Amino acid sequence: MKFGTRDNGTRDGELMVVSRDLQRCLPAGPEVNSLQEALDHWDEALPHLKNIADMLEKDAQLGSKTSDQTWRSPLPRAYEWIDGSAYINHVVLVRKARGANPPETLRTDPLIYQGGSGIFLGPKDNIPLADTAWGCDFESEVAVVLGDVPQGTKKAEAEKYIRLVMIVNDVSLRNLIPAELEKGFGFFQSKPASAFAPFAVTPDELGSFWKEGRVHLPLKTWLNGNLFGDPNAGPEMHFSFHDLIAHIAKTRSYTAGTILGSGTVSNEDRSRGSSCLAEKRMIEKIDNGTMTTPFLQYGDRVEIEMFDNGGKSIFGRIEQTVTPM
Repeated sequence: MKFGTRDNGTRDGELMVVSRDLQRCLPAGPEVNSLQEALDHWDEALPHLKNIADMLEKDAQLGSKTSDQTWRSPLPRAYEWIDGSAYINHVVLVRKARGANPPETLRTDPLIYQGGSGIFLGPKDNIPLADTAWGCDFESEVAVVLGDVPQGTKKAEAEKYIRLVMIVNDVSLRNLIPAELEKGFGFFQSKPASAFAPFAVTPDELGSFWKEGRVHLPLKTWLNGNLFGDPNAGPEMHFSFHDLIAHIAKTRSYTAGTILGSGTVSNEDRSRGSSCLAEKRMIEKIDNGTMTTPFLQYGDRVEIEMFDNGGKSIFGRIEQTVTPM
């Protein structure tokens, strides 16, 4: 099934069930009014939501056009937003870019940070930037939405707690990061609001491309209309979502609606480009001794999307422009 949250003037928006081709949608209410409500009562809500999804697929005239709606992030706010850094190539490159060595546990212990989740940007919301000197960067990622995860969950059990899959632009302010990390207390100011594509999908919608807690499809990013990168999100995800869930659940439980990110999708094959500017800048430094690609400037446009093997969009598109505050 596929879901989106239509803007209806409320904090949590209106839950819509979306057709597989992303062309039509129907309200899930009044039985289920928001995506968080569906997640809170997943087992009870599922038959109702599946019935609406089946109706959409059986009747091509049913529903309203998705193109006529204003879409929010599938979860406009969430109880928690936890982001990993599961792609080794990305970790190595961005650490080099800021003059830091990768951790000794790079391949054995996942990197995790917790970001702000009270406000997420919608898929077409601008990226508000107060100062271009902060080094604004996009980061194209995959994310999952969790059900209730008990403390002590093991990797082998993790799959049953994954409710939905999404894609995200996890915006970073690169030039603020080093000073924050020097304090030894993690990211905060350097991680503004993230934006999610309009539609969240159940893992079964990905078919064979969802395998062992990874999405085995390219994630495409465009900068100002030019393809910037299309690395495959599957093979080089060193820590799967199953690994990440087991890691975060070591010392505490998580409530339904928690979002867990993969970190920036990255491949060692340079022909696949990058999912963030920091990687490209580091490659430039390695090859030429200097970084020449600037961070995002006012007016720059970032687009992120994932397609199935037939060329159909799975999650819809993130389309954002950097604007002054």
